[in-house]
Amino acid sequence: MAYIKKQFSIKDLEVLSGIKAHTLRMWEKRYSILTPQRTDTNIRTYGLDDLQKLLNISFLNENGYKISRISKLKDEEINELVKSISSTNHSNDRAIKSFTLSMYNFDQNLFFDTYNSLLKTKTFREIFHQVFIPLLESIGLLWQTNSIHPVHEHFISNLIKQKLLLNIENLQQQKPQKTHLNFVLFLPENEVHDLGILYTNYEILLHGYQAIYLGQSLPMEDLKFLNKVYDNIRFISYFTVKPVNEAKYLEQFNNEILSTIDAELWVLGKKSEAITETPSDRIKPLKSLEELVRKL
Repeated sequence: MAYIKKQFSIKDLEVLSGIKAHTLRMWEKRYSILTPQRTDTNIRTYGLDDLQKLLNISFLNENGYKISRISKLKDEEINELVKSISSTNHSNDRAIKSFTLSMYNFDQNLFFDTYNSLLKTKTFREIFHQVFIPLLESIGLLWQTNSIHPVHEHFISNLIKQKLLLNIENLQQQKPQKTHLNFVLFLPENEVHDLGILYTNYEILLHGYQAIYLGQSLPMEDLKFLNKVYDNIRFISYFTVKPVNEAKYLEQFNNEILSTIDAELWVLGKKSEAITETPSDRIKPLKSLEELVRKL
């Protein structure tokens, strides 16, 4: 638990709450909403209680409450007002902030409470698109301010992965309705970032197709066997940090796989954005999950 971040800079609070640093300074001076500690060099530092309170204040402010009114409320009244609004208004932004706080505190109960609250009004697909994807993007911003340690990212990512695997399992128990295509999902060798490809697996199952999920770091050679089992294969892969040379990998894939079987390769992920041309029209870089869904 030594990695729990207990002290935050004003820049940390800006990133987490969405409230600009100059606005926070003004609110402190005018309304005394937070009482930061000061270092020997007079730099503001904030604790977990300050972060929790600011997240609540931000939530109320986004829901129409003026800071002048919020500043007159006791902490207990702020908490109760947030709970009251949350019960009738399941704000995506509020959920993202709750998940972020659960990440900082390694608080599994807060994660599950927030997730279960969202499930009352949203499907898992809506939660993933509207909350989990923006949450993961915001985690990327936190790296820029050195506000999180790798263990924080691993903690929240694995909780999200648990929910994803549970929903995938539920779909796998249903008989595929569309059998004219067979999807094979894999990550290239040394690629281990699997949340994207796992969610793609979920979307394919949700659309009634069969999916063969092969997971992380798969040697290209191992894919040749699939032709003996399935026809009309659509390989799908995510290029996040691997392969190092996308053009070389695609050329090899075309020569060793696509030239010998009836198949296509669909590629998603950050590194796929760099693909400007392909060695075959059967290799299709996709710019987003939405583009993939439109093809299903």
